[in-house]
Amino acid sequence: RTLRAAALPLLLALAAVPAAAQQEVRLGELVTRQGEVPRRLVGYGLVVGLDGTGDRSFGSLSSSSLTVRSVANLLRRFNIEVPADQMRLRNVAAVLVTAEASPWLRSGGRFEVQVAAMGDATSLRGGVLWMTPLVTDPNAPPIATAQGALVVSNDAFARGPARLGNAGRIPDGGVLEVDPPMTVALDTMPRLILRRPDLRTAQRIAEAVNTALGPGTARAADPGLVALKFSGVAADSVMGILAGLDTLPVREHVPARIVIDGREGTVVAGGEIRIGPATVSHRGITLQIGGNATGTTPAPSSDTLDTAGGMVRVTEGATASDVAAGLYAAGARASDVGAIFDALRASGALAAQVVVR
Repeated sequence: RTLRAAALPLLLALAAVPAAAQQEVRLGELVTRQGEVPRRLVGYGLVVGLDGTGDRSFGSLSSSSLTVRSVANLLRRFNIEVPADQMRLRNVAAVLVTAEASPWLRSGGRFEVQVAAMGDATSLRGGVLWMTPLVTDPNAPPIATAQGALVVSNDAFARGPARLGNAGRIPDGGVLEVDPPMTVALDTMPRLILRRPDLRTAQRIAEAVNTALGPGTARAADPGLVALKFSGVAADSVMGILAGLDTLPVREHVPARIVIDGREGTVVAGGEIRIGPATVSHRGITLQIGGNATGTTPAPSSDTLDTAGGMVRVTEGATASDVAAGLYAAGARASDVGAIFDALRASGALAAQVVVR
């Protein structure tokens, strides 16, 4: 079916319908367009200007260290020769520089870079990154450079070396110096790539596009791809239609998922995830959902939760948050909670994906 240019105003009108009341999201939040593969860059560099918190490189014992050799090579490029065994480099740290740039960024465009210590530097706070070439592959020529003063966050909740600040970032510290190869043209056969592949979400996206632009415009090719077919539309009009699609409201299918932070103990359960009858024993803690705990004592019917002496009793059909609260009340650790939820999923009592980070 021929798609006429008059369909664009209709698309924009439908996209303006408020989605909050229907708990819908913009289509642009669910998909990326064909060819939008970010360019990941990496480089090796030096951070200077530290206040005695750099790599421990003293005298001849460490004259062959990575940092000392890098500084010697750097000075040699400026025609300065300094014996490696005479260098005192507590104010310098060898770092790994990483970044992710948009595939549509042209030469001269700026992007943020992340900097992390490679050696035994205790802190990068107050340091400045020396100009560092960035590549997409170790064997490829540099396509960007990075330099600038580091921003090191002061995270009071961090533990171990991370609290000392041995990693930081440089906002707009990277500069692209080579235009990316444009191998994909959006005005030929545009396709929408789902950020989280799901067949029902892909089908809903295709239905929303077909409602706005006419039957046959979109087709869910697989759980991660929605193919678009524009006929009778000029190339310059395709870009406007794709821009309008970004604001089209779509109801996303959210799968049942429980995310557990194995270090901090945070449990996030999407929606009202309920758990069927089961009994799990793990490291001195017994969790019983429904039924009887010992065969004689009935599970509580009025209260959802009951904990006593390492025994956690929860009524059948309780939510994941109820179970997590009971386990923490009984003294379970974050790793224990993750193991118990994973056992519930394996037994079939929990019909949700368990992700332990």
